[in-house]
Amino acid sequence: MTAITLVQGDITEQTADAIVNAANSSLLGGGGVDGAIHRRGGPAILEECRKLRASVYGGGLPTGRAVATTAGKLNAAHVIHTVGPVWTPGEDRSALLASCYRQSLRIAAELGARTVAFPAISTGIYGWPIADGARIAVRTVREAAAPPVEEVRFVLFDQEAYDAFEAALAEPAKPAKPARH
Repeated sequence: MTAITLVQGDITEQTADAIVNAANSSLLGGGGVDGAIHRRGGPAILEECRKLRASVYGGGLPTGRAVATTAGKLNAAHVIHTVGPVWTPGEDRSALLASCYRQSLRIAAELGARTVAFPAISTGIYGWPIADGARIAVRTVREAAAPPVEEVRFVLFDQEAYDAFEAALAEPAKPAKPARH
């Protein structure tokens, strides 16, 4: 079973096999977590992102998808870039947010990552309400995490985010739905 832990702090200071970047679709850096990861990780991350843009993701990385690059100078082997949805009142985009976590965990497992550090995807400039974002993140990780991932660490920038994730973790895991025949 994958352990889920919470840390309040800066994701760029974490030691993990993979650090997840709440990227924008350009993959070329930006603000918030994305900009911090690119600045701290150095030019090797941007160089690999540019190669991805020049080949597979010419139009940008689609929302809900994920892709891995080197971690450059970060204390990790890989950065997994995922593009979260912008929160839109009146439109349920929660499946796209869940996909960010699911796709990132799939790639982490393919890379053999045992520890994965996540930010609170889409809850910053993209406006997703933190309590709802935390519930979606925790539920998705509980359902999707599998070996070799041993630990998923949510690295939360402030106390409000930490409290929201702590509350989401306190909610009991919902049992899997029985298969229909």
